[in-house]
Amino acid sequence: MSARDEILAAVRDAIASSRRPVDIPSADRPERDGDVDLFAARVADYRATVVRCAPDGVTAAISAALPEGASVVVPDGLPYAVPGGLPDHGLPATDLDAVTAVVTTATVGIAATGTIVLSHGPGEGRRVLTLVPDLHVCVVRADQVVDDVPAAVRRLDPARPTTWVSGPSATSDIELTRVEGVHGPRTLHVVIVG
Repeated sequence: MSARDEILAAVRDAIASSRRPVDIPSADRPERDGDVDLFAARVADYRATVVRCAPDGVTAAISAALPEGASVVVPDGLPYAVPGGLPDHGLPATDLDAVTAVVTTATVGIAATGTIVLSHGPGEGRRVLTLVPDLHVCVVRADQVVDDVPAAVRRLDPARPTTWVSGPSATSDIELTRVEGVHGPRTLHVVIVG
């Protein structure tokens, strides 16, 4: 028996002896609303700004999140008023690069991870909208927050593209120095409604 065969046999034995039943959550378990307080805390842990408001305060919360004189693009189907918002009718990336901010909604928020998931339907826009402008203001309703990733996946349409957002875009690829805004918005502002 070669050294390679001995090593592979040892790995197989270790795997076989460590196998034990794993509790996999059932897809048909009843879903309950996620912990909105935990979601807010986890989103804030990612260096995002979190604001909570009542349904009648969404427009004011969005306006407060936008810098004075900011140029803002809004996707089709956004259910909230954004004063001065420029509708996205297929703006090219070069035009989006000149825009200060984007305002979108989300499909689901995940309490355990502080992740926002967009499936790019009405109010969420094209994926490029959430990647090019420097500021992303995202509105998440409290009833869209679920506990964990399996619950979030159950709410998604597998035929639709998704973008999973966990805080502002950041990387530490170069000399382990954190740089924000390299491949997405430098600033994430989340408005939680309800």
